[in-house]
Amino acid sequence: MKIGIISDTHLRKPTPELCQLQRTVFADVSMILHAGDLTELEVLEAFSGKEVVAVSGNMDSNNVMNQLPPKKILEIKGFRIGLTHRPTKPAGAFDGVDAIVYGHTHRPDNQVKEGVLFFNPGAFSGRSSFGRSGPVGILTLGEKISGKIIDL
Repeated sequence: MKIGIISDTHLRKPTPELCQLQRTVFADVSMILHAGDLTELEVLEAFSGKEVVAVSGNMDSNNVMNQLPPKKILEIKGFRIGLTHRPTKPAGAFDGVDAIVYGHTHRPDNQVKEGVLFFNPGAFSGRSSFGRSGPVGILTLGEKISGKIIDL
């Protein structure tokens, strides 16, 4: 099973670049996780037709913060995945997980620490002064859970 991972879109509404992910990088994913800083809920419309789970971030509107939790634990294909925006002491916030997906730092991270995969796709928007999109990620759930950063 493949899961699309995105964070830090920092958008008020879907852009053509964001919508294009549905037809390209995220075409064969079963679901999409958004690790916060959507800015507005309308951003998630870019992924219509896919199951989307999102958490709120520190740059989100009050509307987003009122409708999305700051963290969530998902159980998927026998794996427990913690989803949050801010990585402040995430391991303590997510005891017993196989992976922690987060954002906020705008820096990609894909490493295993003490048996837990820490995965940050980096910032989709706000990374480049040239207006190009930043990276996204794919988690693959098989015998184990692994991540891949995809630079756009």
